Amino acid sequence: MRENATTKVQDEFEIVIGLEIHVQLLTASKMFCGCSTRFGAPPNTQVCPVCLGLPGSLPVINRKAVELGLRTALALNCTIHPQSQFHRKNYYYPDLPKNYQISQYQYKDHPPLASDGHLTFEFDGQARTVRIRRVHLEEDTGKLVHVERDGTVLYSLVDYNRSGVPLMEIVTEPDLRSPEEAREFLSRLRTLLQYLEVSSGRMEEGTLRCDANVSLRRRGEPLGIRTEVKNMNSLRAVEKALSFEVARQREILQAGGEVVQETRHWDERREVTFGSREKEEAQDYRYFPEPDLVPMVLDPAWIEEIRRTLPELPEERRRRYVEQYALSPHDAALLVENKAMADFFEATIKLFPQPKTVCNWLLGDVTGYANTHGMEFTDLPLTPEKLAEMLKLMEDGTISIRLAKEILEEMLATGKDASSIVAEKGLVQIRDEDALRAIVEEVIAENPNPVRDYRAGKEKALTFLVGQVMRKTSGRANPDLVNRLLKERLHG
Repeated sequence: MRENATTKVQDEFEIVIGLEIHVQLLTASKMFCGCSTRFGAPPNTQVCPVCLGLPGSLPVINRKAVELGLRTALALNCTIHPQSQFHRKNYYYPDLPKNYQISQYQYKDHPPLASDGHLTFEFDGQARTVRIRRVHLEEDTGKLVHVERDGTVLYSLVDYNRSGVPLMEIVTEPDLRSPEEAREFLSRLRTLLQYLEVSSGRMEEGTLRCDANVSLRRRGEPLGIRTEVKNMNSLRAVEKALSFEVARQREILQAGGEVVQETRHWDERREVTFGSREKEEAQDYRYFPEPDLVPMVLDPAWIEEIRRTLPELPEERRRRYVEQYALSPHDAALLVENKAMADFFEATIKLFPQPKTVCNWLLGDVTGYANTHGMEFTDLPLTPEKLAEMLKLMEDGTISIRLAKEILEEMLATGKDASSIVAEKGLVQIRDEDALRAIVEEVIAENPNPVRDYRAGKEKALTFLVGQVMRKTSGRANPDLVNRLLKERLHG
């Protein structure tokens, strides 16, 4: 229903969406202290006076976090500011022990790390460019854990392990025009961050979080009143939450009402957004320069060194796969979207140089297994060496395609290699003509109607007969040999 509503909005109104993406950076220590950033540690065990905001403690900037921010800004075609300033963003919340967050903002005299970039991607067969307003660094807050009973929050606990973890915020201009486009942009950005080795991009772990500003306007009119949507913890949630919010605002506007500027949260269980507070503006946070940190001055030579070490980015890799390996643009895009899978693909074709075959197995059976079992590609107990070995066994006729699929599934479930599974289960393909000829005779004798149909010119009957031979041999018969022996016998 909501998708239909979104379509109707596009007829009467223009959808305007801007994103604020918070990225936890892959550093070993926090933004302003030496505490560990390891995920999953017991609550409140990775804290110190600095990240707890105790009196007298002083912050020190994490150089690695700045480097990762610069890598991202360069990949997003941003202007790097040679001198930038950290600010205090003042607000009270239980997960913020200092009652302020050390962050950056876009002031003329005190700019953030970088600004004025863009990311170009393909959507609905067209090139789309979304402008990047700024890339800035800050520290993360703690995490509230709500204890519920029967849907009611009884009390909340706070874990400060995340407090002070390096965050990079990427703020877009309001250039996105549909929930679907917003999801695609976020997916492409996440892939880019993974290629840069800036972040794991795992939204379910909170290492990538997204807030969205949404408004509607009649075409040609000024921007409408916006709402901010929070608590979207997956790509799917981003699309569904924005679709709901667009439909909600449409109903208000078509009824002659006014949208209230507010912050709304996405309720995953009920699939609705609900209002939580009025939307703050920059002045509400009382930004002022962080007195405990001097302005950050970047060496131009360091910036150029980082630029030189940028890896091959997703769009470049996709084009290379099409040109070098003759993959379709669609298959190349699917491979490149998952950096771990793309790396696996290239390692495998060095051992089994048939790119299209390797691509088909990765995008088909391997991805299907991962999706069915709710696993990330990196969690699968499969190596390029094991996949290449299985494909070689299939190529030389030791196993059939059908057996290869069964063997691969066991490889993914157990981590065993193909040759071990073949030996344990006696799955070597049957290529003995005399043995197969005897089975062919049995199948012909047992199936007079399909035999008569084939001899009458119905080619599909042969497929049935081949299947019967394969069934009798538990899929171990060589299918090409079975086809030949059946044709020889039936024509004879």
